[in-house]
Amino acid sequence: MTKENIKLFSEMHAEPSWLADLRQKAFDKIESLELPVIERVKFHRWNLGDGTITESEPSANVPDFTALDNHLKLVQVGTQTVFEQTPVELAEQGVVFTDFHSALEEIPELIEEFFMSSVKYDDDKLAAYHTAYFNSGAVLYIPDNVEITEPIEGIFYQDSDSDVPFNKHILIIAGKNSKISYLERLESRGEGSAKATANITVEVIARSGAQVKFAAIDRLGENVTAYISRRGKLGNDASIDWAIGVMNEGNVVADFDSDLIGNGSHADLKAVALSSGRQVQGIDTRVTNYGCNSIGNILQHGVILEKATLTFNGIGHIIKGAKGADAQQESRVLMLSDQARSDANPILLIDENDVTAGHAASIGQVDPEDMYYLMSRGLDKATAERLVVRGFLGSVIVEIPVKEVRDEMIATIEEKLSKR
Repeated sequence: MTKENIKLFSEMHAEPSWLADLRQKAFDKIESLELPVIERVKFHRWNLGDGTITESEPSANVPDFTALDNHLKLVQVGTQTVFEQTPVELAEQGVVFTDFHSALEEIPELIEEFFMSSVKYDDDKLAAYHTAYFNSGAVLYIPDNVEITEPIEGIFYQDSDSDVPFNKHILIIAGKNSKISYLERLESRGEGSAKATANITVEVIARSGAQVKFAAIDRLGENVTAYISRRGKLGNDASIDWAIGVMNEGNVVADFDSDLIGNGSHADLKAVALSSGRQVQGIDTRVTNYGCNSIGNILQHGVILEKATLTFNGIGHIIKGAKGADAQQESRVLMLSDQARSDANPILLIDENDVTAGHAASIGQVDPEDMYYLMSRGLDKATAERLVVRGFLGSVIVEIPVKEVRDEMIATIEEKLSKR
């Protein structure tokens, strides 16, 4: 019956045969595949999908759009698109930013070419599950040589009153020599307490010479158990600058990968995470250098409160033949509780001689000298500690392209710290 439900979902949305067939192939593979490996994170008993594919009902938790600016923007609540805005001048240049099934009608050849191209449906159990069961999503397409100076916003709300799985596929195709700044928000909205699962895949295809700045804030609620996969695939001389704030309330495993396929490609990933309560967050960050003179940098900073667990795995892999490649990584965790648990695991896999690589990792408490300096100037301990934490996480916060969202991230940090 489950396989038949997937087929009915495809038919209801008039999905092309290649996609309907791919869903069926993925479904057939789920049971035979292993879960992805997230070192030192025990998530094998988590509920990451209940085997249903359905759409959410229109939600009462819809934001107010009266004060929005005129930027390129898409807003979804659950599986429903509630706001879509494309300035006329961008539409005339061929820019597309719409829900997944509308994009299948507008740019079908591009979707067929790039969908699940940076991650394969049979890579692991969760990739296969996603391919079979994703129930909504979005596509952003930037044609060759188009530069967009204003930030592009994709806002994806999970309705806290709904138990419909939050299974989204977000595909970004940046054409040759294009240039964009994209901000993504995954956020639970409302006061409900329905338990839900999330399986989210974001693919960023940066074609030759493309420059992509990708910022994201993840704020899924405590009743959402999630797997979040973000994958970048880079052509010659392309670049993706990632800035990701992992601020969820529930248990989450995340996989952030960049494949430097092209010569001279460059990926710079900055991620900050804040874990509190009893939640578990495990983050795998990988950069794989395939191209000659490709450069991959990973910077991960995390803060842990109360009895939470946070794990950073940083993987730099230089493939044989990637001469002149550079892979650098740094993972640092600040523990504000003696009951918290953390791991920071640097991994370097080097299959070529003519390369540069390095790593650093540390786990520690707030520096007493920093606290003494601030308190000696009249600040109380709690305020001084918040300032230290904000500075520790500042490397990503400053990369968020919209001031209101930067302020929101700071407010989230302050709110979590104030609960201690």
